[in-house]
Amino acid sequence: MSLIEALKAAAWANGRNLDLWWVDAEQLESGKLDIAELQNAAGIVVPGGFGIRGTEGKIHAIRFARENKIPYLGLCLGMQLMVIETARNLAKIPTATSEEFSPVRGRKVDVHDHTMDSCVIHLMAEQKKTLLKGGTMRLGAWPCVLKEHTLARKLYRERKISERHRHRYEYNNAFRQKLERAGLLVSGTTPDGQLVEIVERTDHPFFIGVQFHPEFQSRPTRPHPLFLGFIKAAARQKRLFEKPAPP
Repeated sequence: MSLIEALKAAAWANGRNLDLWWVDAEQLESGKLDIAELQNAAGIVVPGGFGIRGTEGKIHAIRFARENKIPYLGLCLGMQLMVIETARNLAKIPTATSEEFSPVRGRKVDVHDHTMDSCVIHLMAEQKKTLLKGGTMRLGAWPCVLKEHTLARKLYRERKISERHRHRYEYNNAFRQKLERAGLLVSGTTPDGQLVEIVERTDHPFFIGVQFHPEFQSRPTRPHPLFLGFIKAAARQKRLFEKPAPP
């Protein structure tokens, strides 16, 4: 509900009404829904979630958004799948996955001349010894520092922000250099630079993923800057493909 309301508030602030189309990721995964149907979307959002169900369909949608220059916003899991899509299709790590989906390791790739597993998303260090999962995720508001000359910095207009989190898996820094060479820029981190909070592409009109949940801080009269920017980009995308009215 908070995500829907955040999108509505941003649409209204941009002078638009939200036309929201829910897509069953499992239908994309199975081929029951043709991926080309997404060409009708002015923008694509992959929200947060847990587990492996439908994730391959979501990754297909992310790739489609990237290749067809459709504005994309990834939230929490949506950001993690964005990392996996880049790793598989651009960074030459075909078995890239998340430790959440592949808890039994064994698939190996060569990263910086070292043998490492292919979990580009892995369990946070402080979570590795946690056996009881209830109430043990990274929760609450945490600070994030934004890199200069990035889309994130442009949207927030601030160097340091605070956003609310709800997750236990994170971007694996062992792949950071390789993924950045593939065009996935790290534009926001914790103040110590250790946890990646925001990733984006500079070769795309609007392609950004965040590890946190910006929808939690959006308000009807104060839309969140990420959603404002996304809707603005989506409106611009729609105008690009709208056919002129007949004379």
